[in-house]
Amino acid sequence: MKRHTSSWRGYRGRCRPGQGEVGFQAVVEQTDLWVVAQRDLRREVLQAVNACRGLLQAHIARQPEFAASLEPVQVQADVSEIIQDMARAGRICGVGPMAAVAGAVAQWVAAWIVEHCPEAGPTLLVENGGDLYLRSDRERIIGLLALPEGESSLGLRLGPEDFPCALCSSSGTIGHSLSFGQADLVAARSRDAALADAAATALANLLRTPKDMPLVMQRAEAFAEHGLDGVFAQCGDQIGVWGRMDLVCLEA
Repeated sequence: MKRHTSSWRGYRGRCRPGQGEVGFQAVVEQTDLWVVAQRDLRREVLQAVNACRGLLQAHIARQPEFAASLEPVQVQADVSEIIQDMARAGRICGVGPMAAVAGAVAQWVAAWIVEHCPEAGPTLLVENGGDLYLRSDRERIIGLLALPEGESSLGLRLGPEDFPCALCSSSGTIGHSLSFGQADLVAARSRDAALADAAATALANLLRTPKDMPLVMQRAEAFAEHGLDGVFAQCGDQIGVWGRMDLVCLEA
């Protein structure tokens, strides 16, 4: 779960749109997105963010514990899809639904753009506080920033066949994630961004010392049946990798 502030965004300066692509920021109150697309979709993205926030705010007004709980919450069957997705991810991972909010919003906004702007093209990257949802027709390398003040040393390679794809992160030592662990970074991969976000939070909560890494990898594997595809974790000098994580070295 991300607590948004304006100061923890330096990593965005390292995001390099490809040829024929543009990057832009879209901010609505606490929601601060970085988007890469084949044209400037700022107006459309802002429309999507406002619609998404409206759904979330309306539901929270009806069910305040949805926003406050750190444990799974039951929701009615007739609630909006994003609320169902967040609640389901929380139940799978044993965390509150808001642990999935950043990833869920990123995917919801991307889906809205695809539905309402078919001319937008195949490239769409939506980043929300370190959580990514990507659509692409070519290879992408996503940096894993365990130490954001330094240079990335590892990246995740994604090929055209891997998209759409979500990569969500949590940390107990970097940024503004709410975490009960001491992980420098846990990054979780799935086609379901709500699940990836909730899983990253749950796994980071478990990673209190480097000795916890085997438990974290075991728990990550248990999430595979629900759609988790891979995990990268770092705590101190200990690194753990599970699943479909094609890691590459990045130049300084």
